[in-house]
Amino acid sequence: MVSGAQICDYLLAFFLPPLGVFFKRGCSADLLINIALSLLGYIPGIAHAFYIIHTHRPGVVLH
Repeated sequence: MVSGAQICDYLLAFFLPPLGVFFKRGCSADLLINIALSLLGYIPGIAHAFYIIHTHRPGVVLH
């Protein structure tokens, strides 16, 4: 089930993909990848941001 907070995350990621990734993962490699994808094409940036939001588990730190 999608919560209200996730809907806001997806909307933010649709309009500003790097900002959506930043709020989920912080300043990490995922953010740099998303910035590069967004510069190469808006749609790949959105797809990556949606993937990050969908797979992000709070409290789990990925190294």
